[in-house]
Amino acid sequence: MTKTAERRPVTKAAHPVPVPPPVRDLRRRRLIDQVRAYGFLLGGLLCFALFSWYPAIRSVVIAFQKYTPGSEPEWVGTANFTRVWHDPEFSAAWRNTLTFTLLALLIGFAVPFVLALVLNELRHAKAFFRVVVYLPVMIPPVVSALLWKWFYDPGAGLANEALRFLHLPTSNWSNGADTALVSLVIVATWANMGGTVLIYLAALQSIPGELYEAAELDGANLLQRVRHVTVPQTRFVILMLMLLQIIATMQVFTEPFVITGGGPENATVTVLYLIYKYAFLYNDFGGACALSVMLLLLLGAFSAVYLRLTRSEGDA
Repeated sequence: MTKTAERRPVTKAAHPVPVPPPVRDLRRRRLIDQVRAYGFLLGGLLCFALFSWYPAIRSVVIAFQKYTPGSEPEWVGTANFTRVWHDPEFSAAWRNTLTFTLLALLIGFAVPFVLALVLNELRHAKAFFRVVVYLPVMIPPVVSALLWKWFYDPGAGLANEALRFLHLPTSNWSNGADTALVSLVIVATWANMGGTVLIYLAALQSIPGELYEAAELDGANLLQRVRHVTVPQTRFVILMLMLLQIIATMQVFTEPFVITGGGPENATVTVLYLIYKYAFLYNDFGGACALSVMLLLLLGAFSAVYLRLTRSEGDA
């Protein structure tokens, strides 16, 4: 036997097993990450709080007060709502707003979708026509309304000049009680359809081409391909844009303010224009805020019901 046993060299592991940090350190790191993230968001949150959330909350408070600048507000309960409700312009404003929204859905919702289908089928100069379609969005709304006001002029306006050139009867356009609201719908559609067209175009280009090829092999024509392929594949985009358009058209203001001034004969007075009149013409901020709260509640209820119905259909 040997005096000493042969010693073997001790080898270290090439990759030592990492020891997990304590739970307290993990919580501290997560807290630091969250504080850092909210620090980056702080500027945006402050802007929203100062220019969006605070005015909204303040409007709800003023709706229950008798408020004029330079005087102490006085709580009056629902008196502002009652006074606004019995205003002769109240029913006209809501009727015009709802009619404008309906006409905008019939005209302004179909036209961008058709334009997107046409642009999607183009083989040349796609970029040029996209710029042309989107160009009205880049024009300031007031400038666009002033251009159309000149266009609708019953005397030397371009619209009636074109009708005279074609030997067709002229129209009063925005100066006629029967045609003023339709004229404003045309203006709003032209001014705002560019963004909608591009969204539709992006949705159309995301549809797999194999679906159209299969439909063509089955003998489907253009309308059948649109009905059975395009519409189902873009259904979610269509529903969301419809909701956004309804909310936007219910708040129409620039066109009646610049082009018609609410006339003729209150034919184009909308809810938002009536809010403007209460606040800056009648100096009645309580009534203006009461109208705003009514509009907010209506749009909120409609949005909740609309999203509920569309979600139920989607789940089915």
